[in-house]
Amino acid sequence: MMNSPKLYLASTSPRRREILESLGLDFAVQSVEIDESPITGESALELVLRLAALKAAAIDCSEAVCVLAADTVVVLNGEVLGKPQHEAQALDMLMRLSGRSHTVLTGVALKTMDATHMTHSSSEVQFREIGRDEAYRYWQSGEPVDKAGAYGIQGLGGLFVEAIHGSYSGVVGLPVFETAGLLKLAGIDLL
Repeated sequence: MMNSPKLYLASTSPRRREILESLGLDFAVQSVEIDESPITGESALELVLRLAALKAAAIDCSEAVCVLAADTVVVLNGEVLGKPQHEAQALDMLMRLSGRSHTVLTGVALKTMDATHMTHSSSEVQFREIGRDEAYRYWQSGEPVDKAGAYGIQGLGGLFVEAIHGSYSGVVGLPVFETAGLLKLAGIDLL
């Protein structure tokens, strides 16, 4: 009989999975469905922390298991830019980000038998000027469909990024430094 994995990832995001795999972790992926609608008056930071905690809470955990979950949003002038629902929305987001700086917040939750521990990363990303034709061709690539702010820094969307101040892995969707700190609290030391 196989032992249960020590860690569940409450996400089907290939990017989060790749980050955990790169750290050499043994984990299992579990899909979760939660309502990701913001609450009136909720800040972007409160939103990502609440959603990460809800995702972690959606998976039952036993003594041998902890659950890791995360949520990422793009914030431009205080407005949360989520995942685009259609082409027009994605193009609007990309044109609004063009030539400007924005914040990427990622909330991370680790649920154990005893508690849920929370952390987050905040990164500033500067976009170069983007032409509408470039934004359209990027949309046609399919990459922006499931990405907060309609771009993925780890793919073609990285072509728009002029500078980043903060956590690259946090912009991708799972900040390594902060996640390692949470895992250590649960007795999972990456080194």
